[in-house]
Amino acid sequence: MKTIIKLFKKLFKYSFWIGVVCAISIFAADLTIQKSTQDQVYSNLQEIPHNKVGLVLGTSKYTTFGNINLYYKYRINAAVELYKAGKIDYILISGDNSTMSYDEPTTFKEDLIKRGIPANRIELDYAGFRTLDSVVRCKEVFGETNITFISQPFHNERAVFIANHKDMQAVAYNAKDVSTRYGLRVLVREKLARVKTFIDLIFGVEPKFLGGSIRIG
Repeated sequence: MKTIIKLFKKLFKYSFWIGVVCAISIFAADLTIQKSTQDQVYSNLQEIPHNKVGLVLGTSKYTTFGNINLYYKYRINAAVELYKAGKIDYILISGDNSTMSYDEPTTFKEDLIKRGIPANRIELDYAGFRTLDSVVRCKEVFGETNITFISQPFHNERAVFIANHKDMQAVAYNAKDVSTRYGLRVLVREKLARVKTFIDLIFGVEPKFLGGSIRIG
């Protein structure tokens, strides 16, 4: 019985310290990414500098309940705002097209065309499975090192942070954010994604696919 009690005490002790390390890692990664990118992330359309290409970070159009995904809706709006204000000349949409029935980039393109963006000003990246993939492929496949990311603030910060460590000159334009209640699960996942970003950069993780060069414009 004493042996079992000692074992539980050891397990509790180790679990406690593992929890402390995890909490510190999450806090440090979150704060570092936020603080180091704050001067590169814009909410004001008039203040953001011009770049040739704006990169829309993909997401699904619909939620699991069949409603329009507000993250998607607001990213469409932000891309249209930037293009019509002359802040970008082309739109690169990077998203997941891992199956025949799921195609984020094409869906974005169709809706952007409906909003008045010329088809010849839209380029698609079908292998943007993760933010890291989207950022690195922007440079290595599409040859763009000066880029404007388009997504919600939390996502933009992480994309810019990755770009900074890939020798890219990046800024970002914030699409309208969603309420905490609506996006709580995404915000929790983002905290973990920021820790994963540090791990990926430290170990030099590469995109799932690269491929030949594609030039925009």
